[in-house]
Amino acid sequence: MSAALKTTVAELGDSRVRVGVEVAPGEVQQRLESKARQLGRELKLPGFRRGKVPAPLVIQRVGRDAVLDQAIRDSLSGWYVQAIAEAGVVPVGDPKLDLAELPGEGQALEFSIEVGVVPTAELGGYAGLEVPRREPSVAEEQVEAEVQALRERLAKLETAERPATQGDFVVIDYLGSLRLSDDDGERLEPFEGGEGRDQLVELGGGNLIPGFEEALLGAAAGEQREVALTFPGDYSAEQLAGRDASFAVTVKEVKVKELPPLDDDLAIDAGFDDLQELREDIRARLLENDEARAEAEFRQAALDAAVAAAEMPLTPELVRARAQEMWERVLHSLAHSNISREAYLQISGREEPEILAEMESDAEAALRREAVLTAIVAAEQIEPTEQQLLEAIAPSAEREGVPAEQLLEQLRERGREDELREEVAARLAVELIAERAVAISPEQARAREQLWTPATGVQPDDAAAGAAGAGGSGAGAAGKLWTPTERSAAS
Repeated sequence: MSAALKTTVAELGDSRVRVGVEVAPGEVQQRLESKARQLGRELKLPGFRRGKVPAPLVIQRVGRDAVLDQAIRDSLSGWYVQAIAEAGVVPVGDPKLDLAELPGEGQALEFSIEVGVVPTAELGGYAGLEVPRREPSVAEEQVEAEVQALRERLAKLETAERPATQGDFVVIDYLGSLRLSDDDGERLEPFEGGEGRDQLVELGGGNLIPGFEEALLGAAAGEQREVALTFPGDYSAEQLAGRDASFAVTVKEVKVKELPPLDDDLAIDAGFDDLQELREDIRARLLENDEARAEAEFRQAALDAAVAAAEMPLTPELVRARAQEMWERVLHSLAHSNISREAYLQISGREEPEILAEMESDAEAALRREAVLTAIVAAEQIEPTEQQLLEAIAPSAEREGVPAEQLLEQLRERGREDELREEVAARLAVELIAERAVAISPEQARAREQLWTPATGVQPDDAAAGAAGAGGSGAGAAGKLWTPTERSAAS
């Protein structure tokens, strides 16, 4: 535990806790003086050069409480992260902070955090779970689709002496103008960014404003066309969205895509000796990818089987809070693509409450998985090694062009090592569940699902005994019906 912070945790029920936080007097004083020095860089006082006002004089001039209030506001987010980590809770939803009065000289700062937390799971059996695992496979249609994609990539555009048809390419010059109306009537006015020369356009590619490509069907080289259309209401350039426009288009060339023949020369161009070797390489790569997908599906199914065997309290409020977190992450991701909340809602044709309601099932599943993994990490005392941490961040380090050791040190300096450890520990817990699971075929799993039906209200032992006592045959006569927590001799 950090000497700067002391935390206590009180259970409030309904998967909520109150974390009491005490910030040491020395930490408070350090933040106060740091803020005073920052303010001193902007403060002008007679006899001192700008930026050279001593911290004690700033505190005296501005007032200790005013400086301390700003220092605390600047520090609260960092203290919150540190306090939550030291309290050992996994927060869900927005926290409620209760800040006590400003501390006096030499006194500690006290505040509390009330927040929802991932509930504690009561684990069921998570070793020896029977989980369906499919056999990886590659269909010939997939191989041929990859071969066709290769032909598309190696295709050449040849000039066609005929009008353009769907799937052709045209080389065009264009000048776009907006249609404006005023007292003098209607006129066309060119707009910025509305002109292009020698632009290659695929007819039917769907890459331009709706209606533009269709208007060029049947055009021949040297032909001029006037294309009238309306920009979509959600067009990225807001000044053009929903506006009527006209484009003067000159078609300079019509080009047709010529695919290379399906022969050994195609394989040689791709770096193989012949077509058979090309297909074998494609098949091997597709199989490797499907093996990875099958393994990922098995691991997910094993985790979900462990979740199904566990019990945990989940309140609707907690599920809604996690759904809100998921929605905020979506919005953050969209913002990186310059898509606003309003634009996304307009494109999707849904209201925010509707989206949040749809996210609740995924939010509940995520909370259940997280609770089970946290419980297994604790039960198995999983603690990632330094090497496992380095392996986990190796891909990120490679992308950033730095050694993994350097990236790990940066995460430690930013206080994010615990977050990494939790993530790696959760992965190790999933691996442990999958390693201990018993793989059965999807056909076996489907057959057993048909035998065991919770809706009947009949216990497996009773069903088996009843079938045997009645002289029945089949699964019931052979022994107990399979249940999710049992191993069947048939496997």
